[in-house]
Amino acid sequence: MTSIDLDIVGMTCASCAQRIERKLNKISGVEASVNYATEKAHIESSVGADPTSYIDLIDGMGYQAFIPTRGAETASSSQSVSHKGDSEAEELTDVELAAKRELESLRHRLVVSVSLATPVILMAMIPPLQFTYWQWVSLVLATPVILWAGWPFHKATLANLRHGAATMDTLITVGTLAAYLWSLAALLCGHAGMPGMRHTWSILHSHTEPLGDIYFEVAAGVVTFVLAGRYFEHRSKKRAGDAVRELTRLGSKYASVLQGNPATEVLIPVDQLQVGQRFVVRPGEKIATDGVVLEGTSVVDESMLTGESVPVDVSPGSAVTGATVNASGRVIVEATRVGSDTTLAQMAQLVEQAQSGKAQVQRLADRISGIFVPVVIGLAVLTLVAWLLLSGDVSGALSSAVAVLIIACPCALGLATPTALLVGTGRGAQLGILIRGPEVLESARGVDTVVLDKTGTVTSGEMSVVRVTPNQGWSDDEVLAVAGAVEKNSEHPVGRAIADRAAQYLGTLAFSVEDFENLPGRGVQARVDERAVQVGRGFASTEALESLAASVGDERQSVGTEVPVVVDGVLAGVIAVSDTVRPTSAQSIEKLHDMGLRVVLLTGDSDQVAQSVGDEIGVDEVIAEVLPEDKVSTVARLQNDGHVVAMIGDGVNDAAALAQADLGMAMGRGTDAAIEASDITLIRDDLTAAVDALALARRTLATIKGNLFWAFAYNVAALPLAALGLLNPMLAGAAMALSSVFVVSNSLRLRSFA
Repeated sequence: MTSIDLDIVGMTCASCAQRIERKLNKISGVEASVNYATEKAHIESSVGADPTSYIDLIDGMGYQAFIPTRGAETASSSQSVSHKGDSEAEELTDVELAAKRELESLRHRLVVSVSLATPVILMAMIPPLQFTYWQWVSLVLATPVILWAGWPFHKATLANLRHGAATMDTLITVGTLAAYLWSLAALLCGHAGMPGMRHTWSILHSHTEPLGDIYFEVAAGVVTFVLAGRYFEHRSKKRAGDAVRELTRLGSKYASVLQGNPATEVLIPVDQLQVGQRFVVRPGEKIATDGVVLEGTSVVDESMLTGESVPVDVSPGSAVTGATVNASGRVIVEATRVGSDTTLAQMAQLVEQAQSGKAQVQRLADRISGIFVPVVIGLAVLTLVAWLLLSGDVSGALSSAVAVLIIACPCALGLATPTALLVGTGRGAQLGILIRGPEVLESARGVDTVVLDKTGTVTSGEMSVVRVTPNQGWSDDEVLAVAGAVEKNSEHPVGRAIADRAAQYLGTLAFSVEDFENLPGRGVQARVDERAVQVGRGFASTEALESLAASVGDERQSVGTEVPVVVDGVLAGVIAVSDTVRPTSAQSIEKLHDMGLRVVLLTGDSDQVAQSVGDEIGVDEVIAEVLPEDKVSTVARLQNDGHVVAMIGDGVNDAAALAQADLGMAMGRGTDAAIEASDITLIRDDLTAAVDALALARRTLATIKGNLFWAFAYNVAALPLAALGLLNPMLAGAAMALSSVFVVSNSLRLRSFA
């Protein structure tokens, strides 16, 4: 089987995705799945066809399909276009450029539509504004709105007709063109074009004055409202697929490769690196690719990939990961994995795979319109035929059929989701919550399990001294003082935490510090007031540490990273350094429990540290010592057990798990990759925001469902009246507008959420 993934631009509703999927599945040996939310197609083919054949087929249906650019390919792909800003080049692939152009086109059409449709609507609805030839001005203003601004709807309708399909675009086109052509006929052939013409409000359509009214405001208003809804929908989805790009951007762009004999450094693009090549990494530089250290010792900051707050000591023989940062010494590394085989690329693939699956629940508006659109068109045709057969009244037949189409225009359906989303997300922003899109809200409704990453989520992500355990003959302050004096010259995060704690609690002490030395893999040492002081795990014997632990008892056992302090060869004490728990974490867990949610702590830290933090904040379960791929499998296991899982994290190592979860929430100070892979971003950088996010998401979803119900109810209640001739197109337009006003007003209630 050959697997092919394609990006698709131009889908406007779930019906489009279903139509493409059906078309692809008609090909022998092909099994395809098209996801409207992620705008991707996944194709499994047993015949091994060229991807261009599928691209041509989709393009022929009126959409645009592209082969996605993945992983390391983004840096050098010929399909990427570089747009340089002030600080860095932003590479946009073909699909991203197409999506950007589509959004810009929608914005331009919306601006023109609002500018021209507003006076048309005002003149039609406010009689004092109806001057002598106002109806002809309405024609001039409404024509570009219906024909140009509404062209995306008409274009999609034509494409649908060629394939015998109908979507929301079809209903928009039929309704707006029916109202427009009716009005044009009324101007040219009826009394509506007479000077001084006025709109008359009547429940029943007029049999004596056929073509006596115009409905330009209805046609222009529908186009404007639906354009607005579609623009805001596209804008909210614009960055939905950026997680993989953010992951790949973490990697180094160039590598200093050693070539020749004697070896000299040559700077080459990282995508040209080959397995077995040696390259140099200086302090502060990113490691170009996965490899093994050949020469030199250093400390590597892996937090951007592992989420661990403590850097790792490396020496000859140590494995290192691409995109991590060399924090201290110069090292020479031999490349062991390059390109798509690297850890970074595999993490990007994990995120992409987690995002590519179909949502369990499709968008409510699309589900309704899938039935609503063909039913309404059929009802309009049936109304026209019935009137002609039963009464022979052409005017009544046309009036009733147009009323059916206008009352059924999906304006309120189009506004139901984006208005609630905009108001809900606006209120969320005030509370430090960003909701990516409406499709994630359905998952929030059913969440029963919350999985928390520890570092940077439950904790602050900053190292601090949590405990000092002195040996016999020493005090806490004495151990901290001598260690702080040595670590004052250290650049290691653990050393800085000890030095800062000593300075904070003991002030500036007059120590004579000489012969400072950093010994990678062991710690630091110096002479302090003529005493040899060594700080680090490489200086204390196991027997001395066990003896100290036994003498102080369980209540003084360390729960963080243990840093022994040795003075003149004798263990003076142990300083425990750990990530600090956020003050609001325990309170937030309690609130999650009050909402009936189960809370799981997931971390790559040791079991001892994780259990201590879990006990402190009161979670239901602790899962420790997990790798990034283990986090994904843990979330998947919970889902397989029937749970609806919300994941809260902040690091790159959380990105795939965030995407796998039914609802992903990223802390605002987390990495861009984690934020882009999430459904909700917690800008407040506080777990209390997660509680508010779940409540707001549920209320926003309830508002959307209420909007859709009432928008649909308006149509269902008015359709029989319109079909029976008891509702003229003018009142049909008013009813349609009223349904829209109701939807917007109902959405505005979200502003009071607290």
